[in-house]
Amino acid sequence: MPGTGWHHEGVDDFVFVSGRLSLDLAGTLLWRRSRRTELLRSPDDLRRWIRQAALLDAPGPLDARALTRTCRLREAVYTLVRSWPLAPDADSEVRDALAVVNEAARLPLPRHQLDEQGHLTRTGDVDEVLGAVARDAVDLLGGADFARVRECSNEDCTRLFVDLSRSATRRWCGMAECGNRHKVATYRKRQQAAR
Repeated sequence: MPGTGWHHEGVDDFVFVSGRLSLDLAGTLLWRRSRRTELLRSPDDLRRWIRQAALLDAPGPLDARALTRTCRLREAVYTLVRSWPLAPDADSEVRDALAVVNEAARLPLPRHQLDEQGHLTRTGDVDEVLGAVARDAVDLLGGADFARVRECSNEDCTRLFVDLSRSATRRWCGMAECGNRHKVATYRKRQQAAR
């Protein structure tokens, strides 16, 4: 099960609250409108994200090129989800993002194998990771779940998620992150007003 905490300022977990692998990758760049915070700063960060996303058990060698390719796909996914469906006059950035996602979706997927005891092993390299993320994005953009994609209601947060709540009224990327911050801020405002 993927981790649910932050990898920021000493915390070693990434957040997997988006409901889709591709959106969780897009969420590794935080606060895009204000204090942009990059969570994939090194190949080691990428290796940790891959393991925590349960894509590969032991990611092979990852270098700066693998990190660059992953971040390029991440930005393409984010751009496409924010711009989907494409308008006939979509700009070149959006069309390039579509090309990046489609190209990565043609890559192989991680190899899954079971041993005689029922233990699952997941193997591959950065190509398989990119293939899995891109296919998830293609499936999201081309499927019914896309109608439920939302952006977090925290005005500073730019995390995208699929609202799978029964009432379809989910507002926050996650309660541990933005939802609790909103609750605390609302509580403080009520306390100040009461004084």
